[in-house]
Parts: sequence; structure tokens; C-alpha cells
Amino acid sequence: MLRLHAPSSILTVARGSSDHAAHYMAYLIMARMGRLVTSLPMSLITLYQSRIECKGLVSMAFSQSGQSPDLIEPTRFFRESGGCTAAFVNQADSPLADAAQWLFPLHAGNEKSVAATKSFIAQLVAGVRVVAAWQSDTTLQNALMQLPEVLEQAAHSDWSSALESLQQTDRLLVISRGTGMPIALEAALKFKETCAIQAEAFSGAEVKHGPMALIDEGYPLLVLAPRGPTQAGLLSLAQEMRARGALVLLAAPSGTPGANLPIAETGAVDLDPVSMIQSFYPMVEALARARGMNPDQPRFLAKVTRTH
Repeated sequence: MLRLHAPSSILTVARGSSDHAAHYMAYLIMARMGRLVTSLPMSLITLYQSRIECKGLVSMAFSQSGQSPDLIEPTRFFRESGGCTAAFVNQADSPLADAAQWLFPLHAGNEKSVAATKSFIAQLVAGVRVVAAWQSDTTLQNALMQLPEVLEQAAHSDWSSALESLQQTDRLLVISRGTGMPIALEAALKFKETCAIQAEAFSGAEVKHGPMALIDEGYPLLVLAPRGPTQAGLLSLAQEMRARGALVLLAAPSGTPGANLPIAETGAVDLDPVSMIQSFYPMVEALARARGMNPDQPRFLAKVTRTH
């Protein structure tokens, strides 16, 4: 459908980790295909009752549970108003799945912990699959076929230096850019959810517009620098912050100068962020436990969040 009827506008509809996955797909669509993608402020529909023009609109909703009203209501509105709607959902029998015209079931299995992990990776992959099919990009499709083996390697990458460095910290900046930025957002969220660390994500460019004033001797930074056009600037920033005395944890492919957290390279540069988050998750789980917390049951949080 996307090939036959080019959309005039594209929206993503998501919150939390799912919004980060949607951001990743959106970045790929914009970078590879030159089509602008907007993240919908759901209150436009749920609270303001805005009558958004739906002619030529494609709406893509991302959710683990598919239960939240502020995802369901906009999806239903767009579909009834003539837009094309799709849902990337782990619960294929959910209200969100029913509301959408097209369903992309994630098949991630039961997500037992409150903090979504495997469903997030499945959402990332589903977004790439859509982009690869839309572009008829066989190189990216072949890289997706090889991805399970890379993720197995990534799950066993040695990120223990981060565990040792962050066990006593209460604040942290996570920095990346481009396709790595959604992963930085997800990492910062997981630090907050599972470890009670006040972690904030910033673009490597944006951090120089104010947040850099926070960074002094010993300030912890996690810099995510996968392959691609943003890597050189991120490596330069990491070097600059080390010279300032910051505690820099640099995730980059093995052999990258200054890297102490290895990223397993995939068959396509745009897939490297997926292997990067796979390496991050075991580390942040171990960090939570080392800090005396249960990463599967973060305090004050529930598995299904219903917002309006």
C-alpha cells in the first residue's frame, strides 16, 4: 500500500519505550526516503478533539499491550476518518490491534517484566522491516535475516565496565545522535525505571546548548556511537569530555579508539542500534540488582499503563 499510494503525511502514535521504537523507524523513513514523520501528541485527539485532516494520512501505532486509550482512540479516529492505520503490537488480540486497519504482531512472547525489553527490540526490527520492504532494499532485508546471530553475540558483549562505574551514581547523561538517539532515550528510561538513576538523553549536538554546563570532574556520561555519519562527532565529544575529567563510557565497535563498551556490528549500519540496545539490557539489569533493586518490578510502575 505504501508503494502504491504514497502518503501525504505520516504519524507515529506511541508512549514510553514504544515511542522510542517509533522514533527509530521514523528516523529511518526520513533519512532513507525523504518523507517527514511526526510523533502525534495524543491529547490533540483525546482531549482537544482536533479534527485532523486524514486524507493521505498513514498512522503507525506502537505498543506492547495495546491497552492504552490514548493510543486506541486516535487510531480509531484516523481509520474512521479515511486514514491508513497500522498497529505494531505484542498483544495481537488487544483493543489497539482491533482499532487499526493493518496489524503487525510482534511475536515477542509474554513480556513478564514491567520494563519492556524484548518487545522493544521486536518493535525496532518490525520498523526496519517496513522500511526495507517499502524501499525494496534487499541489502537491508538480508541484514535482517542475519540479525538473530548478531543479537546472540551482542547479548554476551562485555559491558562490565559500565556496571562497575555506575553502581554508586545517582545521575547520568546518555548521549547519541541520528539512529542512535532513540536508543539513548530508551537507555535513559531504563536507568530511571530499573535503577532509580536520574538519567537524561541528549543529542551530541544538543548537549552543547546548555546541558554541558553540568559536566565537571567525574560526571558520568554514556556515549552511544554506532557506525554511521554521526559517529565521528560523538567520538570527538567523548574525547573532549574525557579531557574535561568526565567519566566517559563509550559504546562503539571493537577497535574504536577510547571505546570500553563493544557494539556488535550488524550486516547494515542502520541496524547497529538494535545490537547496541541488546548489549545494554543485560548490563542495566545487573546494575539494578547490584543497587539492591528488582529490575522486573520497578516501584510505582505497572505493566499496563492506561492514559488519556
